[in-house]
This record gives sequence, structure tokens and C-alpha cells, in this order.
Amino acid sequence: MTAVDHRPGAPPANGPGTTNLADILERVLDKGIVIAGDIKIDLLDIELLTIRLRLFVSSVETARKAGIDWWETDPALSSRAMDSELRAENRELRERVAALESADGNGSAHSARTGDTAGT
Repeated sequence: MTAVDHRPGAPPANGPGTTNLADILERVLDKGIVIAGDIKIDLLDIELLTIRLRLFVSSVETARKAGIDWWETDPALSSRAMDSELRAENRELRERVAALESADGNGSAHSARTGDTAGT
């Protein structure tokens, strides 16, 4: 049997290798980690509430490899997504205005909007 040094600051003897928090975080972000759970509240065998929790912790690159990129399309998180949403809404409104003007038949809405007058 070997003697073990128990002094503070002494390196561990024949113990597991030390891992610091940065190494653990790097591994988690590189590989990703999924935590899943369900909370279910029943009263007299009647389900009142079910909450499903899913947590996926990873780097952006790992998430993209997994097919997750919702932050790129969420207007609250991405200015590009907000611009895209506004362009789409603007396009839709222009199409609706064009449809209304063409349904009018004589284009009077277009004439009134552009300032054109008939016969001048």
C-alpha cells in the first residue's frame, strides 16, 4: 500500500484526472446536451395540466448541425428576420391593394392616389 499525501494543495495520488469547468463546458457545447421532462398535474385521475420541458444546450454550430436555427427567423431575436417579415407584410399589402384596385374596374382608386384626373 502506498502513502497518500493529505496536505492542502498536494496533487491527488492515483485519482481520476482533474477536469476544469471550461473543459466540461467545451465538451457540452461541442456535443450538445438534451434535458427533457414532463410535469403532469392530475386531480382524481383527471388530467388538469401537462407541461413539457425540453432544453437543448449546445453551440450554434452544433445546433445548426441538428437542424435547429429558430433564432435566425424569430423577429424578436434577429434584425434580419424582422426586415424579412416587414418586406413580406409590405408585399402582401401591395398585392391586396392591387387586387382591390383591379376589382374596382376603372382604376379610380389608382387615379385618386396618383393625383391623375380624367380628361386633363
